[in-house]
Order: sequence, then C-alpha cells, then structure tokens
Amino acid sequence: MKFSVFQLSRKGGRSNNQDRMGYSFNRESAFFAVADGMGGHPEGEVAAQIALQSSSNLFQKRPLRNQTEATHFLEAALLYAHREILRYANNKGMPVGPRTTFVACTIVDGWLTTIHCGDSRLYLIRNGVLWSRTRDHSYAEQPHLLSPQAREKDINRNVLFTCLGSPVDPLFSVSEAIELQEGDKILLCSDGLWGPVTDEEIVDELWEQPIAKSSNILVDLALRRAGIHSDNVTVLTVSWDHQSDRLDDPTTIFTHTLTEGVYASTITDATKLIPTDEMNEMSLSSIEASIAAINASIKKANNSN
Repeated sequence: MKFSVFQLSRKGGRSNNQDRMGYSFNRESAFFAVADGMGGHPEGEVAAQIALQSSSNLFQKRPLRNQTEATHFLEAALLYAHREILRYANNKGMPVGPRTTFVACTIVDGWLTTIHCGDSRLYLIRNGVLWSRTRDHSYAEQPHLLSPQAREKDINRNVLFTCLGSPVDPLFSVSEAIELQEGDKILLCSDGLWGPVTDEEIVDELWEQPIAKSSNILVDLALRRAGIHSDNVTVLTVSWDHQSDRLDDPTTIFTHTLTEGVYASTITDATKLIPTDEMNEMSLSSIEASIAAINASIKKANNSN
C-alpha cells in the first residue's frame, strides 16, 4: 500500500483540547480514527483517548485480510471502546462518565470501510466531487427518526442521540466497502471543522491542494470563522496514492517497507491521561473477547454464504 496522510488538531477558543486522532498500519491494512470528547460531560478527552487506544490495540492484535473482516473489526472495535469507557467510569466511581463521538475507517487491499457514532465525520472525495459523507447521528441529519409528536415540538435538531460512553448501547453506522481509486482523498474530522466550513469548501480545498496544505487552510478557516468561541478543530486527511513513487514527500507512507507482522502507529499514551497499568489492563482483559467476537461474526457470515 501507498498513501499520504496528514493530521492536525487545534484547541481553538476552548480551555483544553478534547479531540484525539491517529492511525495505525501494517503491510496489508491501515486504520484511521478521530474521536471528539463531548463537552458537558467530565473527562471527555479521556473518553476520546480510550476510544483511540482501545480500537488501535484491537487492530494491532487482529490482522485484517479483506474488507469483509474489516466490517466485523470496526463493529467490534467501536463496541470495545464503548465498554472500556464505561469500565473506566465505573472504576473511578463516576456518577456520570465521560463520552465521545467516534469516526474510523480501514483500508484493506485498496478497499475503504467506515464506521461512525455521533457527529465526527468522514468525507470521501473523488475527481473533485463529494463521493460520500457520513450522516451525523442527530435529528438534523436523520429527521426520519423523529416521531410525529416530536416534529411538532421546538427541539434542537443538532443534539446527538448517541455516543460512546453513554449508559445505553451506542447506535452506529457502518458503510459498504468502497474500492478506492488513485487520487481519492479521505477526511476524518471533528465538528469543529464542518460547523464553520461548508461541505463545498471542504471538497474544493482538499481536491485542489496537497493534503498538508489543504488541511492547514481548512483548520485556519474554521478557527477564523468561529472566532473566540471556536470549538476544538481536528482533521486527519488521507490521499490514496497507491501508484505514486514519490519519495520526497514526508506525508507519503510505503507500507511494503514494514516487516511482516510489524505495526506502526501514531496512537500512543503520550498524553498520560490514562495510567499505563490501567491501559495495559484494558488491552489484556477484554481484547481477546473482542477478537473472538470478530472471528465468530466472520464464521457466521461465511456459513450463511
């Protein structure tokens, strides 16, 4: 695989940055994720960090061989992250636990599969056109979920109706696998970007500029428009350059240079938000159950074919 990747996160007008982002990859597959810790709940940045660390740990423990396995992995990874956030809150005796949105994708054999919960988004841009975009789990984006009675009330349609870390099981959406084409661009971002910046502006900027330059321009634009009350703004941008031979671009990754079974990742415990022993316990205590769930789902899918 060959792809270019660039990530950027800015605090904006908030007192701290509750967004988290990162990616992991091996020779055959890659995993990208953004989580936006939810304001109004304690330790949103911890929920976001747990979501990234737990899902990345699962990716590194369970090799992906095709897009069918990617679907089962993404579902298991999201639910695993949700359970680990709940467990963290329970261990801390928190009456109200931390919560986060989550958007992630895998690339396996040139096929893209996505998952999301909440309003962190993924955009796929092809030939200068918005090929697909995730739909937020809000009534503004999914009004068909409103009852006739609720439609008559003056409600805030931008309020999310699901997230990771809530007391009830999260709702989530998984895409069909999409075969990538040379030059496709993928953007994962928090709502701090798409709130002040239109979809049309995102598409035009990403398509016309290299991803490092366009990502910086878009983040600066979002911060400038939102002003002193700007939300955290986070972007993770990927360009599918499978046929590229550019060696001078620092954003380009050639996965064939990795040894079989070796993973590279930008998702670490660098923030020190979660004690190392607690994170190790998370990785070891329930990751095998998540892997077993993936394997069982794949076996069931194969038997039904």
